[in-house]
Amino acid sequence: MTVAQRHGRRIMMTPAELDSFLAEQRTCRVATVSADGRPHVSALWFAWDGRSLWLYSLTRSRRWSEMRADPRIAVVVDDGEEYGELRGVELSGTVEFIGEAPRTGEPFPALEAPEQLFAAKNFGLDAMPHDGRHAWARLTPDAIASWDFRKI
Repeated sequence: MTVAQRHGRRIMMTPAELDSFLAEQRTCRVATVSADGRPHVSALWFAWDGRSLWLYSLTRSRRWSEMRADPRIAVVVDDGEEYGELRGVELSGTVEFIGEAPRTGEPFPALEAPEQLFAAKNFGLDAMPHDGRHAWARLTPDAIASWDFRKI
């Protein structure tokens, strides 16, 4: 169940605006928590399927090991330079790990659609190139907050 945004309704994105924004943006910032409680934020490419954010992460990264230890994360996708141009989305929840890790390209039906989206968006390709170093985590958010200062 997704938590409704309470504050900033005037500048929040509609569902269609949110889908469009996430479809056009490439980079997100993923916040994880280390074993000692310190936050860690790292940039990552993603794909949005209209329901979930698909994260393709190096499996030998700090981010991946922290997500495996504590799958609760927050992700921010934002854009804009001047104050009146700022817009973005914060998504939070618990990631699920999908497919083999690392991903070698073995057939996996649940990854067909997100891999096609990701390959087209980030590489301009019809099929996902697999390097045996990355794997998939899916965030179906529990909460979403958005803002678009262009509405002010």
